Amino acid sequence: MITKDSRSYVATRILRDHGRTVGAPPQRQIRCGVNYVGRLNPVAEVQWLDPAEQQAWRAYLDATRLLVRVLDQQLESDAGISFTDYELLVQLSEAPGRRLRMRELADAALATRSGVTRAVTRLERAGWVRRVECLEDRRGMYAELTPSGLAKLAASAPGHVAAVRAHVIDELTAAQFQQLGATCGHLAERLRADR
Repeated sequence: MITKDSRSYVATRILRDHGRTVGAPPQRQIRCGVNYVGRLNPVAEVQWLDPAEQQAWRAYLDATRLLVRVLDQQLESDAGISFTDYELLVQLSEAPGRRLRMRELADAALATRSGVTRAVTRLERAGWVRRVECLEDRRGMYAELTPSGLAKLAASAPGHVAAVRAHVIDELTAAQFQQLGATCGHLAERLRADR
């Protein structure tokens, strides 16, 4: 039950023993959610992953984390740039006029605005990006790819593409790669819609 006093919401949880002995696993777990009027409503029981689903989910997580690590290491060792910074240079290189508002860059890179601000500061120090005042909105700033940044991207891209090919494309059949693209595209579309 949730009650409201003048200062804060106070949540009170009522636990019932249901005849279990101390230390015994619960026979039934119930999650509750708070709705807009402050009452607790039972939420449907969790549908836990079966062994096959668990294996597939963990394999996906392992593969994506390992792939990002491998690509980051390749870029750092061969080109002296992080995977994150490389991705920002790519986004800027593909934008009209090779510039994006800071918030647009964060959205395009699927990053937080604070994370992009820190990354742009690093890239600016390296001379690969410059900040340009937005004339339409004096509070806004553009991140703009410099000629030096474009040259850095051009020098870094061949090794990165070779790594992507070696670690992903060449490891899959054409059908597997097509299915991977369709699956990831579907997930990305759904997740973007839910944002």
